Amino acid sequence: VQLVESGGGVVQAGGSLRLSCAASGRILTTYIMGWFRQAPGKEREFVARIRRSDGSTSYSDSVKGRFTISRDNAKNTVDLQMNSLKPEDTAVYYCAAGGPTSSTRYRSWDSWGQGTQVTVSS
Repeated sequence: VQLVESGGGVVQAGGSLRLSCAASGRILTTYIMGWFRQAPGKEREFVARIRRSDGSTSYSDSVKGRFTISRDNAKNTVDLQMNSLKPEDTAVYYCAAGGPTSSTRYRSWDSWGQGTQVTVSS
């Protein structure tokens, strides 16, 4: 599966951004899609995930209530709506595709996009 992210940029604290991930390739074998992020000097961390079959979602505690993940299986896209952004949300955001055993640990995911930078200024 090939993944391409878009939608990153610079926004002021309290603002919103919407990230999009376009998937191609062996999409039908993909069980779950997700978003991770990595700030400078930190490990890649889980943000949100969504199951392709029924749309069930889960979020990290740090973004719950502010971010919303959604998918469009017809278009093979996964979006991340980010509201009430904070400076600590600044990171490179990565789209990922995984299988039934993929967890919040990034090493358990199979495919990755190239990442898109999100910068939140205070």
